[in-house]
Amino acid sequence: MQLLSGSVEILDLRHFAAPALRPVLEGEGELWEQRLHWDYHASARLLMQYLDNHMLPGFAALESGRVMGYVFCVYEENKAVIGDVFALPGAANAASGELGPACCIEETLLRHLFELLLNSPHVDRIESQLLLHSAGKFAEIFRATGFEIFRRLYLVQPLQGRSSSARPDLPPNLELRPWREADLAPAARLICDAYRGHPDGLINDQYRSAHGSMRFLNNIVHYAGCGTFAPAASFVVVERDSRELAALVLGSRVSTLSGHLTQVCVHPAFRRRGLARMLLAQAASSFIRLGASEISLTVTEANPEAIRLYYDEGYTCTHSFDAAVWQRQATA
Repeated sequence: MQLLSGSVEILDLRHFAAPALRPVLEGEGELWEQRLHWDYHASARLLMQYLDNHMLPGFAALESGRVMGYVFCVYEENKAVIGDVFALPGAANAASGELGPACCIEETLLRHLFELLLNSPHVDRIESQLLLHSAGKFAEIFRATGFEIFRRLYLVQPLQGRSSSARPDLPPNLELRPWREADLAPAARLICDAYRGHPDGLINDQYRSAHGSMRFLNNIVHYAGCGTFAPAASFVVVERDSRELAALVLGSRVSTLSGHLTQVCVHPAFRRRGLARMLLAQAASSFIRLGASEISLTVTEANPEAIRLYYDEGYTCTHSFDAAVWQRQATA
């Protein structure tokens, strides 16, 4: 436990069950809806299950005995992923003890988590993508701790007025079909090949192996971290002779009116054939039929070719956020 200026306590998150954090999660959900048009209820329910089991590593900030903010991470072998940090507006200023910006509490929570993780000998890598928070908000404390930062863009395309039908134009050796559960393993191989040497491979090391890509896909398809997976808005392009995947797009519902593309990738051998553009159109048409009025995706700023494609397709940048990576240096 740590007491800040006689006003704010920082305690182990595993001391608390879901009811203590419900007001914080509800306040955070309002911000997800306002800023990104995401329905946060499914994610909050998953977090509350972990909280009730007292198995979520992290810290809570208390003011007058009431939880005002939290930070948590998850462990994946020798890696820790910072999942979220949030404090309610009006939380006390950690430096003065007076009511002030919530970011003061959020920075304090992050520092506590950094201290925990950097002093954990089994943690060799830390990744963070705090999608809700604007780029630059925590950049100073991340860099001071030794993290490398990559700016990412949140792009949105309105679907009003678009046609709900898309005609795929494919070479004879390729076919388009809807996503199937059996596509998990070949999709993992495709992602590994597509992201070799790609900036996103620096941000998320799961992209660097078929095993890691399979874990990434399982999280998207079977859990609610990026919305509810939408098979009806997910497609693969198959090479007819080898039956291997040449490209894919995966979609999720993040609210009643909003779809989100969690993955768009094309195998290097099949690029420059319009496959990504075609898959974007297929996904957009499917989300229109599902009743969505907009579709979103994220892209790393260091990927200008993809950004140009998305802008050409009618996406605009409505938000930017930071991805941060820390890697333990090998000792001699």
